[in-house]
Amino acid sequence: MRALKPALGRSFASLSVPNYRRYFYGQIVSLSGTWMQTVGELWLVLTLTGSAVAVGVTTALQFTPILLFGAWAGVLADRMDKRRLLICTQAAMAIPAIVLWLLAATGVVQPWMVFAVVFARGAVNAIDNPARQSFVVELVGPARVVNAVGLNSAIVQTARVAGPALAGIVIATAGVSTAFLINAISFIAMIVALRGMRPEELERSEPTPRRAGQLRSAVRYVRATPRLYIPLLLTAVVGTLSFNFQTLLPLLARFTFHGHAGTYAALTTAMGVGAVVGALMASARPTVGPKLLVGAAATFGGMLIAAASAPDLVLEVVVLAFTGAASVTFASSVNSFLQLNVRPSMRGRVMALYSVVFLGSNPIGGPLMGWISGEAGPRTGLLVGAAAALAAAVVARGAFARAEPAEVTEDRPRREQSPVTRDLTPVT
Repeated sequence: MRALKPALGRSFASLSVPNYRRYFYGQIVSLSGTWMQTVGELWLVLTLTGSAVAVGVTTALQFTPILLFGAWAGVLADRMDKRRLLICTQAAMAIPAIVLWLLAATGVVQPWMVFAVVFARGAVNAIDNPARQSFVVELVGPARVVNAVGLNSAIVQTARVAGPALAGIVIATAGVSTAFLINAISFIAMIVALRGMRPEELERSEPTPRRAGQLRSAVRYVRATPRLYIPLLLTAVVGTLSFNFQTLLPLLARFTFHGHAGTYAALTTAMGVGAVVGALMASARPTVGPKLLVGAAATFGGMLIAAASAPDLVLEVVVLAFTGAASVTFASSVNSFLQLNVRPSMRGRVMALYSVVFLGSNPIGGPLMGWISGEAGPRTGLLVGAAAALAAAVVARGAFARAEPAEVTEDRPRREQSPVTRDLTPVT
């Protein structure tokens, strides 16, 4: 118990920052509402069409805008005051929810209308995401960014468990339209949190002046910085081929274990709980280095092999809890590593590129893994993801070794790495 208290203290250290504390509680409410909206949209489309393909299209439309123009949204995040931009995007995110509430409540809703609303919500999220990702370091500073990113991951995973559970209750008792209304109201919490912050306590970076070619310059900057392009390429492979649980878990529940909705709920809950624990463990780390990135990807791949090999449902639930912990450790580590090693004036654009390769890969990887699982079974889909994560880890380790030989065995950044230390010295 004595050893547990310091660890918990480290895990929640960023909550000592008043601005971050407001942000943290606002995010809990807002993200839970967003997950309610997501579940409601999928349920509504399934009710209207009875088509699994339509459900897949709905899922893909959430992330397609990030793939299409998420990188340009990073330019906007670097040009503008991020707090004010987030107030605008959070207010705009409520509009699709209100529209869908009105359509569903009046009974005039059609599948194409849901598709349009989902795409519109994804378009706003494409702008919101890089601003939100890059705003974290302004809230807590570089010394606490690893902790804050870990706590953000814990919030996301907690909302991923609580939101669908609340959505199920609301849809069963008050109808699917009510879930959309609750989500619209939930954005008030985030707007209040953002407006209640003390701007003078933010560690702001200077807005980048408007000029042509800013996205191209960000791409050139990433290509010239191994500590940025290696984790981004690693994330592109793992995000496309390994992070496809929305597609694989229902197939695993239905076709591998011949279960029902309760089976699917057990699998998703186990993974969500493991992810929350993994996020809290990640937030207790003082810093992040190449060794952790490579190890997290390899561990994730190993857990996917175990998940593909589990002989029965009970063992699968246990393995998926560890898989959830490994997956969020990888994602939060890459996020933190990029935040620590990017030039402040480029942070919005680089985090936008991270969103593109991590979230924007869903419309590509999801259908691909669905096809593979349909042809060869869900276990094969998991094995393909495992092979991708393990191979990417091996390649990334070699790339880090060639670019920065000392970094493979030592997580502390070298002082002579000018693109990093000149602008933002990582925590040691």
